[in-house]
This record gives sequence, structure tokens and C-alpha cells, in this order.
Amino acid sequence: MIDFERILSNVRERTPLVHNITNYVTVNDCANILLACGGSPIMSDDAAEVEDITSICGGLNINIGTLNQNTIPSMFLAGKRANALSHPVLLDPVGAGASKLRTETAAKLLEEVKFAVIRGNISEIKALAQGTNSTKGVDASEEDAANASNLDSVVAFARALSEKTGAIIAITGATDIIVDKANACTITNGHPMMSKITGTGCMLSAMTTAFVTANPEQPFEAVCTAVIAMGLCGELAQRRLTELDGNSSYRNYIIDAVYRLTAEQLVEGAKYEMR
Repeated sequence: MIDFERILSNVRERTPLVHNITNYVTVNDCANILLACGGSPIMSDDAAEVEDITSICGGLNINIGTLNQNTIPSMFLAGKRANALSHPVLLDPVGAGASKLRTETAAKLLEEVKFAVIRGNISEIKALAQGTNSTKGVDASEEDAANASNLDSVVAFARALSEKTGAIIAITGATDIIVDKANACTITNGHPMMSKITGTGCMLSAMTTAFVTANPEQPFEAVCTAVIAMGLCGELAQRRLTELDGNSSYRNYIIDAVYRLTAEQLVEGAKYEMR
């Protein structure tokens, strides 16, 4: 059983400062979700300062969603500095497999930076693990979707990637799969409407970095808790919608739900299985 109360309390009491090199589509949402969960955000992507910024933070979130030639060097500089300081680093390989630049940059990051967590949809993770090109833009291909018939094989290839990289692998979708070298967890929290908002994955990556930074003694459980929390808050937010609300209100309600989330809600609402 996951100790939700301890993990959530650690985030809120320790207020982890997270350095984000993230995509400009969702940078504001990432900052707000960090504040909502109990963390503190810094957004910095200029090569002239990223080493200084990541030095004063507890964790680093690298998101390649709006990759460009100015930010790529910053990712390597910050990642290597975080490694030198033993700070956890998360990689969100947005759209890996969709373009040569994204795929090659993600592969090179894996070669030169040690990641504590790699979080993406199944097509992005497959692109990293197998070199396939099956992403639909930055979304997962329907052919890759995890289901009851292929769950064991998805866990197996995620574990192989974890063994190769040393990272916890978090594959998110209708069924979330969290894997490291020794553990596996499947999660079914969430709501289909979450796919109607740009950036729920980006927000989750930022929040997961905060949870891992605040819980260095139990990183696997911290990743599971962050993923469960985001999915559960998607459910809670959907229940709040009125006939006048749309996806913009829904995004705000998710952030509200994260801000107000309790350990009791997690205990009662978590839908997960350790495998």
C-alpha cells in the first residue's frame, strides 16, 4: 500500500523548488500546478543561467514539447549540473518519434543525462525504447494503446528501458503504467475529458518532479502518487462541471482539485494495482 499521507505531506511541508525547462504552450499551467500541489516553480531556459538556476532548485523537469536550437543546449547544461548535485531529473519526451529532431535529441539526452523519471505517452516511450515512429503529433497512436491483452508486454518493455536507463518509467494514458527494475503499478484514475485540454501531461511531469524531489526515500511511490493524484483530480474536476462549463473551466477545476486534494481523497479514490 502506498502511504499517500506521508508523500503528500512531504510535498507540502518541504515545498520543493523545481526548475522547469518546458514548452511555451503550457508553461503557465505547469507553474500553477506546482503551486497547487505544494511545490514552487522556476521557469528558466537560457543557457547563460540554467546551471545557476538548477543549482538552487531541488529537482529539474525537462520537457521537449517546443524544442528549438536555443533551448537544446540549456537542457544538457542543466541536466548535467543537476546530476552533479544529485538532484532528480525528469524527462518528458513530448512528440518523440514524430520528428528526427525530437527523437535524436531525446536519445542524446538519455546518453548524457541520468534521469530519475521518464514520463510520456506509450508512443513516446516506445520511440525511446525501440526507435519506432508511431506518434500522432504529440499524442499516442491508437495502435500503441495499453489494454488487457498487451499489458504484460508493455510492462516488460518499460522494465527493459528502466534497466537500461536507471529511470522510473511512467507511461500515461487511459491506463497508466509505472515501472522500475523491481516494481510495476497500473493505474486507472482519470477522465476522458482530460484529453480535451492541452498540457495535462506537461502539468503531470512538473508535479511528478515535485513529488519525487520531496520524497527521495521512496521515488517509485512518489511517481505513482503523482499520477494517481492527477487522474483523480481529473475525475473530481469533471464532477464539478455545469452545463455552462467547457474545457477551459475544466483545466482550472483540475488545478483547484490538486490544490484542495487530501490524503483521505487519495485513499478513497485511488484505482491502482501493484503487479
